Amino acid sequence: MTTAKTLFCLTAVSLLMGSLIAAEPKKPVAIFDGKTFQGWEGDTAKSFHIQDGAIVAGTLKEAIPRNEFLCTTRQYTNFVLRVKFKLLGGEKANAGIQFRTQRIPNHHEVYGYQADMGQDYWGALYDESRRRKVLAAPPKEEIPKFVKFNDWNEYEIRCEGAHIQLSVNGHKTVDYTEEDTTIPRYGIIAVQIHSGPASEACYKDIRIEELP
Repeated sequence: MTTAKTLFCLTAVSLLMGSLIAAEPKKPVAIFDGKTFQGWEGDTAKSFHIQDGAIVAGTLKEAIPRNEFLCTTRQYTNFVLRVKFKLLGGEKANAGIQFRTQRIPNHHEVYGYQADMGQDYWGALYDESRRRKVLAAPPKEEIPKFVKFNDWNEYEIRCEGAHIQLSVNGHKTVDYTEEDTTIPRYGIIAVQIHSGPASEACYKDIRIEELP
């Protein structure tokens, strides 16, 4: 009887420890190696290239004819994503970081959440090609307080279930809870250059910490 109880207790402890270990978040890992497009797909012939350890989207030499996205080849659910970014091209330049997103089949577009940048959309949460609207955004007058224009900034994107938080340079810009239960809570990550004037969006030090 004692042996059975001992075995039961040991088994219970082992299962508990296993569940605790499984619930621990993974360490942050780089999903862009700074040298190749391994793990990514998109128009790497024209719209995206690598320079000085960064993904460069678009060009300052000519207008951008259409939205382009460089996407990860795997999907993510709950995570903290950190990306350093720089947007060049003047007041009308626009770009963003997609997450919990999907490719539209046989199309250059995607649909899903975007951490926006440029114009009046710095730090905003936009729903790309789905609801096509800003879901949450900081007051426009606050933007100059947390954005370094024409310089490197850092986005932090935290997704836990229905809860989404965005921060730029440590300043929280969005705290949003998705109430639509039909919206997927998983998807690819992508970096964008928006159609419009000649512009460049640069992305580097792309790291993700997956959460339980």
